[in-house]
Amino acid sequence: MSVMNLFENILYSYLAFKEKLLRKKLEKHLKFSSQNSTSKRIYSSSATVTLNAETQKNAQTALKNAQDIFTATNGEPHKILEFIKSKGTKVVKLPNADKILNIIGEEEGLITPLEGLEALYLNIVTNSGFSLKSKQMFVLREGSLDPYYTAHQLYKWCAVELKLPGFDYLSQKIFKIYLNSDGSMISNLNLDEMLGLKEAINRDKEATDFALALVRVKEGGKKVIEKMKTDEGAQI
Repeated sequence: MSVMNLFENILYSYLAFKEKLLRKKLEKHLKFSSQNSTSKRIYSSSATVTLNAETQKNAQTALKNAQDIFTATNGEPHKILEFIKSKGTKVVKLPNADKILNIIGEEEGLITPLEGLEALYLNIVTNSGFSLKSKQMFVLREGSLDPYYTAHQLYKWCAVELKLPGFDYLSQKIFKIYLNSDGSMISNLNLDEMLGLKEAINRDKEATDFALALVRVKEGGKKVIEKMKTDEGAQI
């Protein structure tokens, strides 16, 4: 296994592990808040089951779409981005994109719609007009892109296109804060905010699972090829 492949495995395993911890913390607080909420909004069991079933169905569709796009483009990042661009999502490449985005707490890749000064800043640096609301777009630095990180972002794009929950401005904002917190900020969230956070975590986990599956397929294919090369009875 090369150093790069080892790094990819460690990176995505870490992301999966971190998300598992986040989900456990959230479920604990969500259960407590659901039982003790004074919210006037009522969540019936039948409505919840229906919504979950619809979300799961759309998540499966998003996964199928991401798989089809990845296969059709041979997993080449520039081809994936060209396809996304052809569907109306803006793709912008900026020198030092990571530093430019860090100012508003964003990372390279898919940036879901923003509001307020964050949106204004993003619109200005990407030549997207002068507005306090921004549209979803990809912002990346110049140069080569990691295919598996691109795949991770591709799944999210497919999920946004299908209007899966968890990508609204507030849920994403809370999610980003939560990722860098010890979880104590949960106590300040109402039930709607926690449900939005739960969906944001679900979407990020689905994206990570998609990228991890591709890494495993790649590594599995390499092992088969190596076995064929070293197996005395194998003929290529």
